[in-house]
Amino acid sequence: MAGLYIHIPFCKSRCAYCGFYSTTALDLRQRYVDALCQEMAFRAGKSAEGIATIYLGGGTPSVLTHSQLRQIFEAACIYNKVERGAEVTIECNPDDVTPDFAEGLTSLPVNRVSLGAQTFSDQRLRFCNRRHTASQTVRAVETLRAAGFLNISIDLIYGFPGETLADWEADILQAIAINPEHISTYCLTYEEGTPLFERYRRYEEQGYEGAPRKITEEEERRMYYRLIDLLEAEGYEHYEISNFARPGFRSRHNSGYWNGTPYLGIGAAAHSYDVRSRSWNVADIHRYMEGIEAGQRPFEEELIDDDTRYNDAVTVCLRTSDGLRLSQFSGKYRSYCLREAQPFIADGLIEKVGDPESPTLRLTRRALFVSDMIMSALIYLP
Repeated sequence: MAGLYIHIPFCKSRCAYCGFYSTTALDLRQRYVDALCQEMAFRAGKSAEGIATIYLGGGTPSVLTHSQLRQIFEAACIYNKVERGAEVTIECNPDDVTPDFAEGLTSLPVNRVSLGAQTFSDQRLRFCNRRHTASQTVRAVETLRAAGFLNISIDLIYGFPGETLADWEADILQAIAINPEHISTYCLTYEEGTPLFERYRRYEEQGYEGAPRKITEEEERRMYYRLIDLLEAEGYEHYEISNFARPGFRSRHNSGYWNGTPYLGIGAAAHSYDVRSRSWNVADIHRYMEGIEAGQRPFEEELIDDDTRYNDAVTVCLRTSDGLRLSQFSGKYRSYCLREAQPFIADGLIEKVGDPESPTLRLTRRALFVSDMIMSALIYLP
């Protein structure tokens, strides 16, 4: 089985924190959709496996018209072998989810909706330059339920400047109250090139005393573990560092990224992986469309050697509750990983389960907040 990712880079406005490739040039939507379908035609049959998941991400896929979404899904099914019962996700901004929009989705293969809620504080939404309100997120979930959707995910962000633990708890409790099947959570980051990064760079350069205070690492740690406690108490499974799901509702598409399943990426800035290599399309909508229209595929590619394959597995598998299966590696990498992991095992940060000679390694609860440091220590450096 394989995954199909389709990147929709359009947004009505740019969020302050977003580092993903996107554009507000909505007049290019139809030309871009035509290019997407043309790329799928070019790449028909590239995946010998059936497509088990389709994910429309962005950007904001919900800014496309119903006819444009239908065109994309028709091409996806024509040029790929889509498995019966495939998980099909679309990302939506809450204020796009009207009764007509939700009803339109029911005539498409979509069976999972991911809402960019981010926070239930209107003040923090304005800080992010989000275009929806907290009440619109609640209404969006109600509207999707009324249309018959049984698999809804929401995104939440924590760690806003000046945010307190009580503020974050209120967001979590509101998320629980609307009862989504899946919740993805992220700490606010100040990524270079984003409006948020530039805002704080200017504050620091000018010594502006009125700048909102960034949270400390200790505050971030407390928020993270409070999140885990509250969601697990409500029956959510913490199956990946940033992701929680009701039983049976893990994101099958994202799980594919974490367990090494091949995936095909369509659209500007989209990435692909086929075990042997990975590739990525140009992150420029004009160059992307011009290349596709000229019968070319504007992308770069790199082959993956054994060292890289091992390192990739360390950095994705250890993120999950399933852990890192050492049995998937040759003896060279198994022995290296066990040797480097030993101090963390002794310190109670990693646990070994299964076969003692070729165990599965899993991060303990105490290790989750320092996971990047542990993964870095297990990377193979020849």
